[in-house]
Amino acid sequence: MTDLTQAQVRERIEKGLASRHRKEKLFRGLGIGSIAFGILAVVILFTDIISKGSGAFVQTAIQLEVHYDQQVLGIDKVDDESLTWANFTGVIRQSLRDRFPSVAGRSDKRELYTLISSGAPFTLRDRLAENPDLLGKSERVWLSADDDVDTFVKSLKDSKEGFRGRTSDQKAGWIEQLLESGELKKRFNTTFFTNGDSREPEQAGIRAALMGSLFTLLVTLALSFPIGVAAAIYLEEYAPKNRWTDLIEVNINNLAAVPSIVFGLLGLAIFINFFELPRSAPLVGGLVLTLMTLPTIIISSRAALKAVPPSIRQAAMGMGASRMQVVFHHVLPLAMPGMLTGAIIGMAQALGETAPLLMIGMVAFIVDVPTGVTDPATVLPVQIFLWADSPERAFMERTSAAIMVLLSVLIVMNTSAVLLRKKLERRW
Repeated sequence: MTDLTQAQVRERIEKGLASRHRKEKLFRGLGIGSIAFGILAVVILFTDIISKGSGAFVQTAIQLEVHYDQQVLGIDKVDDESLTWANFTGVIRQSLRDRFPSVAGRSDKRELYTLISSGAPFTLRDRLAENPDLLGKSERVWLSADDDVDTFVKSLKDSKEGFRGRTSDQKAGWIEQLLESGELKKRFNTTFFTNGDSREPEQAGIRAALMGSLFTLLVTLALSFPIGVAAAIYLEEYAPKNRWTDLIEVNINNLAAVPSIVFGLLGLAIFINFFELPRSAPLVGGLVLTLMTLPTIIISSRAALKAVPPSIRQAAMGMGASRMQVVFHHVLPLAMPGMLTGAIIGMAQALGETAPLLMIGMVAFIVDVPTGVTDPATVLPVQIFLWADSPERAFMERTSAAIMVLLSVLIVMNTSAVLLRKKLERRW
């Protein structure tokens, strides 16, 4: 009877162990599957963005023999006033007619003129301003093609059939002639990094949005980091533990979960309507993002202060240090790596925000590059939002390319936070 009972117990134990092992394998498989699914989703996302946005880093250009004819330009000398009123568009059109002399008829000529971007006259103006001796002479110049031409050229395959869009058969024939003669090429698109926004895709760039993001983040960092660190030091090192401090801690944790658009409404009501600060300025954007990132920085700073062993404080006090000396000479230097990590993560969160900045008017169409925190500006996420809503096909490339730039900056910031923490942190 006893041997039979032991056998039954052993059998039950073995069944129980087998069941536990099956559940552990199932749980492990679910974990691996979740990680694989997440990696697959990220790979698909990045592949889609890169495939759509990589074309924005190259731009189609057409080479023309340009003659700076004084009669066509309507000027007899090179100075600021003359260049302002000079007819560079007429010079480009004359060059196109010389390149395609067989084109006749008003409608055909109008279509021929659409090969070149509407921003090409500004390129000629800058060249003539840099080299006044070119007046009355000729030179071969590479000029940006129109966005429809750029889209068509980028979609061409071996069959010479690409996305036509608004490109007629006649226009496609001109493009093919330029390709065969080597007068049409795809070059690195410096305009994308040097220009501000534009209604024309081939002239649109992200420089104004990048500078706006930079000024906004500088204001945010200058305000949120010292205020957040000071609040964390007070709550962790000086504040008495009572219901008021508990209430403050609960509110800080709740503020970290408040939707960002609420902070935008708060900034609109206080900073713009009450204090009458300039709308669509990095100063106001930085103030709004400061309110949004403060809870994150306070929470991470308090966690960094808590991670410092109590023995550090006790040893410093035992040596006769005051409370302030303990905090600023011993605790704060040890907690600073964690605080900096939290600040960088908060800045990365602020860089990717759109909703609160839309509420304070940073959705405006900004062409000029801002030079200060009070100049009208937009930011990179808002620029992406504006381009994504544009009907032109070429803006789809710009949207994906701007997303690539934004993700690259965010990856650099988050990687810097991890490396900084590993380099500066101390283990006890």
